[in-house]
Amino acid sequence: MSTFDNPFDAKRGLTRSGCACGRHVSQVEHERDAGAGLQCTPVDSEDKRYQGVVASAVMRAVFPQDAARRAFLKSVGATTALAAISQFFPLGTATEVFAQGGAIEKKDLKVGFIPITCATPIIMAKPMGFYEKHGLNVDVIKTAGWAVIRDKTINKEYDAAHMLSPMPIAISIGIGSQPIPYTALAIENINGQAITLAIKHKDKRDPKDWKGMKFAVPFDYSMRNYLLRYYLAEHGIDPDQDVQIRSVPPPEMVANLRADNIDGFLGPDPMNQRAVFDGVGFIHILSKDIWEGHPCCAFAASKEFVTQTPNTYAALLKAIIDATAFATKAENRKAIAEAIAPANYINQPVTVLEQILTGTFADGLGSVKTVPNRVDFDPFPWESFAVWIMSQMKRWGQIKGDVDYAGVAKQVFLATDTTKLMKEVGLAPPAATTKSFSVMGKAFDPSKPEEYIKSFAIKRA
Repeated sequence: MSTFDNPFDAKRGLTRSGCACGRHVSQVEHERDAGAGLQCTPVDSEDKRYQGVVASAVMRAVFPQDAARRAFLKSVGATTALAAISQFFPLGTATEVFAQGGAIEKKDLKVGFIPITCATPIIMAKPMGFYEKHGLNVDVIKTAGWAVIRDKTINKEYDAAHMLSPMPIAISIGIGSQPIPYTALAIENINGQAITLAIKHKDKRDPKDWKGMKFAVPFDYSMRNYLLRYYLAEHGIDPDQDVQIRSVPPPEMVANLRADNIDGFLGPDPMNQRAVFDGVGFIHILSKDIWEGHPCCAFAASKEFVTQTPNTYAALLKAIIDATAFATKAENRKAIAEAIAPANYINQPVTVLEQILTGTFADGLGSVKTVPNRVDFDPFPWESFAVWIMSQMKRWGQIKGDVDYAGVAKQVFLATDTTKLMKEVGLAPPAATTKSFSVMGKAFDPSKPEEYIKSFAIKRA
């Protein structure tokens, strides 16, 4: 069993340690040591946990073969064995060094989030015990909008936050403000968005017929803005000349659609499915059908937080990676929907969230679709994602002049750190930090972003 297979009992709301005694990271390790004769006692302090880890490691190092270790322990007993070993190996010193190396500088943290399914790993990590598992006490705080998230994180009211994946880039390079070094520690979700139109447009499915329409996106620096612009432009619609695009906070999108203030939106769930649930909209196209596996939101923090509290940062990122791994499994999605539905989290009917997370959903046009990866979760912050984002920032005039695409991508999207920490929680990270992909059939080579921008007929650059 991996460390993230079953940390939550959805019916009882119970969190569990990695093993029965609480000293091992998994039940497999617990049973292995028990079979080798090592005494397992419940952990009642951090010091005892470190002592147990070090003692077990030393015993396995001295007797790497299970049979020899069992025979030795059976003949003298675990207590006598460790006492003998401690005469030539400084267990106390090793325990102290180990504990200091892993000490978390700040255990009580505040993390802001917007109530959308993109924040699923950040939110679920609280009720499902992933933060506690990694030694943290995290207060996840529902926040009204992206500008508020940005300001509260910059002002250090939040230690870290759920952000749109382009936001750490915009903050770092100083679009609209003084640059502040920021990082995208992990990608919160891939896919998980849609273009939703008002029911009155159910017969207007060709984007060429959308001239004069009003659309909403959550924020100027968002994948939704860039994907909507991309989709429109590929159909010959100039997003700045032929339609109106305005920023609307996600929780207000359905109300604006109902009030006829907008004709549609490219937004996050649960807004798309809630529009269908309320009978005011239909799903025109899922974002995965524009770009399969595209990034959306990110788990972000300042470079200062990363460098000044490295152990806290590592523990927090491991908790998020762990939660993300749990969320990738289809069998866990209903329990997750139940965990994140309450008012202090996403505040949506469980039915709506289940349709999104399981991928079996009504489309608002009388059909039930089955798309298992309508939303999916992969924490790896590919540097090539950041390069594509910057290519669109430049394409639409948000960035002027020369851009160090590769340099900024490496500084902001911390793929190397995520690689290391994914390994520590038992996951297999990609071998590289960049990759090529296609958006609406058009290939993107992250080593040639300027050529990519020049290839478009509709652009501001």
